[in-house]
Parts: sequence; C-alpha cells; structure tokens
Amino acid sequence: MESMLMIAAMIAIMYFFMIRPENKRKKQAQEMRDSLKKGDVITSIGGIVGKIVYVTPKNTVIVETSEDRVRLEIAKWAVSSLGVQSSEQAEPVTTEPAEKDKDKDKDTPVSLDKPAPASEEESKS
Repeated sequence: MESMLMIAAMIAIMYFFMIRPENKRKKQAQEMRDSLKKGDVITSIGGIVGKIVYVTPKNTVIVETSEDRVRLEIAKWAVSSLGVQSSEQAEPVTTEPAEKDKDKDKDTPVSLDKPAPASEEESKS
C-alpha cells in the first residue's frame, strides 16, 4: 500500500513541477500569437525582427523587416516574442581575419584552376 502512495506522490510531483508549467507557457504563447496586430514589432524563432504589416486570416502574418520595405509572410506559430529579443551573451562578429591569418594570406598565392595542396609533401609530387 505504501508503494502505491509513493508512486502516486511521484506522479503528482511530476505534474506540478513539469507538466503544468509547460502547459501554462504554451497557453501564454498561444494567447500572445492570437493577440498579434498591425504595428507590433516581433521576433521570429529564426531571429527575424520586423514590424507586422498585415495579419492574414489563414494564421500567417506579413512582416516588414527593414526600411527597404522587405516583406515576409511567416506562420503565426513561428513568432517567438513581441519586441526585439536580444542575447546578452552574444560575441561581437568581426569581418576582418585575425592578425596571424593576414600574414598567411599574403604569402600564399590563390589559384582558381586547382585546389591548393593540403601539405608540403603533396606539393612536391
């Protein structure tokens, strides 16, 4: 009898700590997606940030992503959050190669006809 009570208690604990909060998060996300309207700034699950131009009746939204009026149609389920979602841990992206790579690129000629050899032994043969 005690083992049955322990199993029931474990199931109850799992429900209150795992299943119920997840269902609550899903419900909040669905309510947010249902309340989308023209003019809202959103972030998609793919990281696309834009302003909603039109909400279609077929569960999609048309988003304008830049000043160039680039428009994308995305599904409502792909909307991650309202507003711009950013990461505090993101590292800055550099467009220039590192200092040691700059010197290496100067000495190595680039040929478009054939790939460069992988090692010095291959270049001798």
